Amino acid sequence: MSARVGVVTFPGSLDDGDAARAVRLAGGDAVRLWHADADLHGVDAVVLPGGFSYGDYLRAGAIARFAPVMTSIVAAAGAGLPVLGICNGFQVLCEAHLLPGALTRNQHLHFRNRDQVLRIESTRTAFTRAYADAQEILVPVKNGEGCYVADARTLDALEAEGRVVARYVGENPNGSLRDIAGITNEAGNVVGLMPHPEHAVEALTGPSQDGLGFFTSIFSHLGRPTAASDTAAANAPGASV
Repeated sequence: MSARVGVVTFPGSLDDGDAARAVRLAGGDAVRLWHADADLHGVDAVVLPGGFSYGDYLRAGAIARFAPVMTSIVAAAGAGLPVLGICNGFQVLCEAHLLPGALTRNQHLHFRNRDQVLRIESTRTAFTRAYADAQEILVPVKNGEGCYVADARTLDALEAEGRVVARYVGENPNGSLRDIAGITNEAGNVVGLMPHPEHAVEALTGPSQDGLGFFTSIFSHLGRPTAASDTAAANAPGASV
């Protein structure tokens, strides 16, 4: 049985459908989770998608952190559930104190929408196992509040503990301190990423297929087969029918 990955929809989410599609392309089962429902329906992992949850009122992610589904996600993440926050999802994770620091207005005060090269800095998380150390990938960025900030002590700790997941290569698109594009918690099961890997999973619809690794990594982390590997096993010579 393939892994079941929950994809949360908040009012104002834009990329939940794309995240669900990426899960399916990776070989998993996408389970839609509604913001007002505290039941996670037994999923094996969760994706918090991009968009403008609750209209980004107060500040990005500030209201979403109080959604019933987030109460369950915070508890489950503490018990080891893999959780990936993409763009607005990263903001929600910081607001919920699952990750340190904050995402603020882009340094140049402009919304930035372009393809961006990232360097994978850690392959020890639930969402980066499919990559090689220092591998460079091409995925889109699209944000107006993507500037990652934290105090010097927190930044030094993230560096020392290997918790910087990805960095921007070349021009920094939003002014994030130390070119940080993504981070993880101490356990490696919670990852926040400002760029959008779900928009780089097929050559036809994205700049590359480089983002798919964030989703296939989930299954190797869980030790669970994907739907694709289930099919391959069923069709293998000698398989029972």
